Amino acid sequence: MFTWLSANIGTILVGIILLLIIFFVIRSMRKDKKTGKGGCGCGCKGCASSDICHSHRQ
Repeated sequence: MFTWLSANIGTILVGIILLLIIFFVIRSMRKDKKTGKGGCGCGCKGCASSDICHSHRQ
């Protein structure tokens, strides 16, 4: 077991880092959605598709 772990430590660390990045991206997207921010990051004031994205709020 220990030899397998030491032989694959690089792959394991990269996998953990990628999982953390994905977790924080999803958390940020959920927080933005709860506060009403758009998905593109530029806001909805001048967006031509704002009626499609936020039709349920109007």
